[in-house]
Amino acid sequence: MPRFALRLAAAGDVSPEEAASSFYWLADQRSSFTPGTGPSLGVLGDVPPLNVDFARIALTVFAADRSVTRERGGSNWNQREFELEIPVSDASAWQAVAGELAVVIGFLSGDRWTLTFTEAVAPVEAVRLPKLTTSPKRVVLLSGGADSAVGGLYSRSLLAADEQHILLSHFSNTMLAPIQQHVAAEIERLTPGPAQQHVVAHLGRREKRIDGSSYPTESTSRSRSLLFLALGLAVASISGVPLWIPENGFASINPPLGPERLGSLSTRTTHPAFLAGLSNVLTKVGTHALIENPFRSATKGEMYLKAVDLVGAKEASAFLSATHSCGLTGQRAHRISPEVPCGVCFGCVLRRASFAASGVTDTTTYIAPSTDPAVKKWLDGKSVEQQVRNFVRRGVKAKDLATLSLPQSYPLRDALDLCQRGINELRSLYP
Repeated sequence: MPRFALRLAAAGDVSPEEAASSFYWLADQRSSFTPGTGPSLGVLGDVPPLNVDFARIALTVFAADRSVTRERGGSNWNQREFELEIPVSDASAWQAVAGELAVVIGFLSGDRWTLTFTEAVAPVEAVRLPKLTTSPKRVVLLSGGADSAVGGLYSRSLLAADEQHILLSHFSNTMLAPIQQHVAAEIERLTPGPAQQHVVAHLGRREKRIDGSSYPTESTSRSRSLLFLALGLAVASISGVPLWIPENGFASINPPLGPERLGSLSTRTTHPAFLAGLSNVLTKVGTHALIENPFRSATKGEMYLKAVDLVGAKEASAFLSATHSCGLTGQRAHRISPEVPCGVCFGCVLRRASFAASGVTDTTTYIAPSTDPAVKKWLDGKSVEQQVRNFVRRGVKAKDLATLSLPQSYPLRDALDLCQRGINELRSLYP
């Protein structure tokens, strides 16, 4: 079973054994993580200690997730076991919910986690994010994808003249940074109003361990969204305001494409059970955990129509086409920019269907279809189009949704209606 510890200090010499089982969050170049964001989150502002703790937990989970490769194929694909030791400001408070938190994280990643906590004094860091003159109305996660872009646009449209919001972006892959910056600038341009703050956190695990050896690297990273949420809550906790995590409700429910799949291949980041479970655990500890998905009851196509309502069809087309929803990696191996979406992963298929169903013009350039034999073979191996066709033909019944761990507060009839609307949008591509 892989065991990892997060460490906030390092000796001059670190043994190979300790280097292989540790992540070091340091202020210097020996750090296991990209520079700029320290373990007290001073770069994000005066974050309360318990929300700093949650960010440490999320970063350790993300680093471990990236450092242990998955077995491909069969029932073992998403079954790994981890033991983590994490330094926090209140070890007893976190240890009291360790089991519950491990279950919630496991629901997100598909793995089994054991969490233990040690007491640690936070390193002193300068608070570098300027304090706003007035408290923001909310913090909105801005990933660079279409759903978060609509969320940012909608949030800004709701602000009064004397109100403001904060857009919070995170990236470990530098490809996303210019996309996020462009989307944030477009939100401000398309919806004139009060000043808008766009906070960007560049935080990820480096390729090399502290001793210079290389970490193994798992290409999937289901837990990245946990870190994104933790950073968003950290910023929201400063003013005690809600964190918006905008995603269409159809993808949030994550209905399985077939009986052999646990989900549609999208993540469970905004699954109602995950958000409810996470908020419940964090609230028990005393961590700020006010999380909202304003599009919980909407399909992606309906979100696109919301953008049309806000800025018109022409502007919505350009705005949404400039976002990035592709979940595929490996473009560089075929000398293709990673910014170019594949067109055949579930994120791309749902995106294309939403454009088609909403009538908004899609000007995105996709890799598929390709005439290059090697690229075509690669795309065929990654494509979910046939599974989606089968899914559309089969449809969803109430008994299918009964297995999706929806919380009691989410009526099954509402989930069924939402899924049927989502399938109708997919049918725009696969009649």
